[in-house]
Amino acid sequence: MIEIARPKYLDKLLKKKDKDTIKIVTGIRRCGKSYLLFELFYRQLLISGVKTDHVIKIALDSYEFEDLLDRKALGNYIKEHTDGEGKYYVLIDEVQKCEGFESVLNGLSRNKNLDIYVTGSNSKFLSSDIITEFRDRGEEIHMQPLSFDEFWGAYKEIHKENAQTDKAWTEYSVYGGIPRVLDCDTESEKREYLINLLEYTYEKDVVERNKIKDTAALDDIMKVIASATGSLTNPAKISNTFESVLGKTISDNTVREYIKDIKQAFIVSEAERYDVKGRKYIGGNKKYYYVDPGLRNALLNFRQIEPTHAMENIIFNELVGRGFSVDIGENTVYANDENGKRKKLKTEIDFVCNKDSRRYYVQSAYNFSDEQVMQREVRPLTQVDDSFKKIIVTGDKTPVWHTEDGIAVINIIDFLLNPNSLDEC
Repeated sequence: MIEIARPKYLDKLLKKKDKDTIKIVTGIRRCGKSYLLFELFYRQLLISGVKTDHVIKIALDSYEFEDLLDRKALGNYIKEHTDGEGKYYVLIDEVQKCEGFESVLNGLSRNKNLDIYVTGSNSKFLSSDIITEFRDRGEEIHMQPLSFDEFWGAYKEIHKENAQTDKAWTEYSVYGGIPRVLDCDTESEKREYLINLLEYTYEKDVVERNKIKDTAALDDIMKVIASATGSLTNPAKISNTFESVLGKTISDNTVREYIKDIKQAFIVSEAERYDVKGRKYIGGNKKYYYVDPGLRNALLNFRQIEPTHAMENIIFNELVGRGFSVDIGENTVYANDENGKRKKLKTEIDFVCNKDSRRYYVQSAYNFSDEQVMQREVRPLTQVDDSFKKIIVTGDKTPVWHTEDGIAVINIIDFLLNPNSLDEC
C-alpha cells in the first residue's frame, strides 16, 4: 500500500498541537482520518520527542476496544493510561461510537497534561448541543477524500514513468479519491470496492444511525440526487420523480429527512442559490454534490458517467477543500429576443466562492471551444457588475488565456494541480 502524505491536514493538526482544545477530525468514512491520526500525526509526535507510552491510541470501531464503548469505561481507561509525568496525547478514532462521549471528553479536557484528538464520521456529534457541552473547547478539521493533486502524487508513485495527467484525470473522474481505490489493480476491482463500500459502510451507517426502515427509498433518493448532479432540485421535485419515474409514493418531508441524513454522514454537500445582484440567498431549489465522484458513479452502477457533471462536481469539491464558502449564483440580465423585444432572463453562475474578503465567480465548461457554449458561459459573468475575478474552468487542453471581457480561462488539470490557480490565472 502506497503512503499518501496529506500535508494540508497534517499541518493543521500540528499547528493545533498542545493547544487547550479538543481537536476533532471529521469526514466521510474511509477518507483517511484514521491514517492521518494514527500514522502520520503519530509519527510526527515521535519525531518531536514524545515517548510511545505517552501516546494513547484508541480505535472504537475495532474489536480490540469494544469494551470502551461505555463512557465510564472509556474515561477510566484514559485515566489509567495517563497517570504519569509529562504530557499525554490521546487519539480516539470514531469517537461517536461511544454513547455519551461528550461528557467524557469535556471532563478530560480540563486535565492540563492531556492533548486530545478525535475523529468522527457524522456531523450529528458536532451539533449545537455538543459544541455547548464542549464549551467552545472543540476545534474541527474537516477532511475530504483525496483531491486530484493528492491523487496525482500517489498516481505518479504507482505508475512511475508511465504516469500521465490525462489518464490520471480520467481515472479520478470515474473512480474518485477514496484512498484505498488506488490499491485496486483493475477497473473491476475498483468498481466492486466502491459499490460494496456504499452498500456495507455508507448506506448501512446512515440506516443504523437514523433507524431508517425504508432502506430502498433511501437508496433511490441517493440515486436520484446522483443523477441530478449539477441540476437544481428540491424535496418536492424528488418526490415527483419517485411518482413519475419510479412509480412510488414518498412525501416531501421524508425526502427532506433522508437528505439531511446523508448530508450529516458527509456523503453529499449542499449548495444554496445566491442572488448576485440582490445580494441575498434564494430559497427553494438547491444543488447537491457527492463528496467523491467515484461514490456518485458507484451509486449509478457506473452507467451514467457524464464528464460534464463529473467535472462540475470535482470543481465544487476542490473549492470547498480550499476553504471557500460555495454558492450557486443567479443573476438577472436583459436581452432582446428574436423579435427585438427586450426581456428579462435569469442566468446561472456555477459557483460564487467567498473566503474572508475574497470572492471569485467560477464557471465549469467542459467544452469551451464550442461557440454556443462560450456565449452561454460568458454571458452571466459579463453581467456581474463588480470587480471580483471571473474564471471559466474548461476540459479543453489549453494554456491560460483571457477573453476580451477579461475573463480567465484555465484547463481543469492546471486548475486542480495549482492551489493558487484562482489568484494566478
